[in-house]
Amino acid sequence: MRSDEARYAIDTEPGQWLDDELGPGFSYTSISPGRDEEGPFCATLVRYLPAVGEKPHWRDAMLNVRQGLDRARARGNHGTGAPVDVVLGLHGWTDYFYNPELARYWSDRGYRFYALDLRRYGRSLRAWQTPGFITDLREYDADIEAALEAIREDVGQVGRIVVVAHSTGGLTGSLWANRNPGILSALVLNSPWLEMQGSWLVRNAAAGLLEPLARVRPKARIKLPEVDHYWQSLSNRAHGEWEVHPLWRPRNAFPVTAGWISAVLAGHAEVARGLDIRCPVLVMTSSKTHLGTVFEPEMLVTDTVIEVETVRQRALKLGNEVSIVRIESGMHDLFTSAAPTRRKAYDAVSRFSDGYLPPR
Repeated sequence: MRSDEARYAIDTEPGQWLDDELGPGFSYTSISPGRDEEGPFCATLVRYLPAVGEKPHWRDAMLNVRQGLDRARARGNHGTGAPVDVVLGLHGWTDYFYNPELARYWSDRGYRFYALDLRRYGRSLRAWQTPGFITDLREYDADIEAALEAIREDVGQVGRIVVVAHSTGGLTGSLWANRNPGILSALVLNSPWLEMQGSWLVRNAAAGLLEPLARVRPKARIKLPEVDHYWQSLSNRAHGEWEVHPLWRPRNAFPVTAGWISAVLAGHAEVARGLDIRCPVLVMTSSKTHLGTVFEPEMLVTDTVIEVETVRQRALKLGNEVSIVRIESGMHDLFTSAAPTRRKAYDAVSRFSDGYLPPR
């Protein structure tokens, strides 16, 4: 998609699903509407249903028949029909859902797949908004809860719920799971950003400097080097293989604001104090980190965003049942790495799921 062809998504009517840019099988709906000083905002829920010509999982096929015959009754009586296991995906910073392979993987395992573009990201971003802006990660609770309610409306009776979250979404999802015990059957974290690069010492120093500014000027921009190496590793217009939207996943990251980074630092501090996530947690990271300000070939086989050793240590603070897996040659988003590498990541998820989420 050329930048001159890029458009912001349009809002849907309540309960309406529109065809998504990912193509056949994918649709989206607007949820969690609100308004602030910048104007109206919303989140966006993306849904995957195997398209005509694809071989759907039998549970999806039966569910489609039931919904097609009697959707009104399904909405009015959520106790009818077999429970449907679902997956909800959460993206990271300057990101959105663009990975159809991930959706098909979970569909093949018998799950109805959904992904959430949080407010001011991806399909939820609008021209008048400060991209990605937030002052407290708890604000995303409304988006997650609205997504789960929309999923219940869509499938009727929900069975197991699994959240699959990447990077900053891994931080947001972990904190939400800690505050909402008993909802998730499992939490799968793909390179979660659980601690600041350079450890808690850097975090404490940064928080002390930024918190006063965040209180009085939350949208003040923090001057950081503009780098495009992560985009280069992803985009099929550079060294990657993924079609990414020029507005939703721009070449350079969104401008970092004092309010946003303070919210992230507060989340890191909460993880450092220790969480009590009650469901099984899988944490996957690359085997190595390679930080830099210009693109280098090594960035195609390493994490260029988080310090993986620090994150693996922090992962032990998430709960009592945490599995940690290192993926050799993985990029920051393990599911966008080279095909042999992401196969390793999917294999790790399959082993975890076979143990904690056996087929019904």
